[in-house]
Amino acid sequence: MRPPFAFSTARDLPDHEQKQAALSYLNEAWAEARHDGVDGDCLAQASLFAAFAELVGTYGEDAVATFVEGLAGRVRNGEFSIALAKQ
Repeated sequence: MRPPFAFSTARDLPDHEQKQAALSYLNEAWAEARHDGVDGDCLAQASLFAAFAELVGTYGEDAVATFVEGLAGRVRNGEFSIALAKQ
């Protein structure tokens, strides 16, 4: 897998660009898994598990629990919905 940016490492990128690079890697891995027949729901659940495990390892259980308490409102507000462009 080739990095989406021409820098020596992703650590050289500002935080917002690291997030864009990370999303690019995840989208590529997601597309490859879907191509290989992995169910989208299984991918989503595994991705959430991996993400929460990483966050807990970095910030601890209490901080992550506080973070996820706000997710319901963010989901309801459409923050994670992909808007279809209408022309």
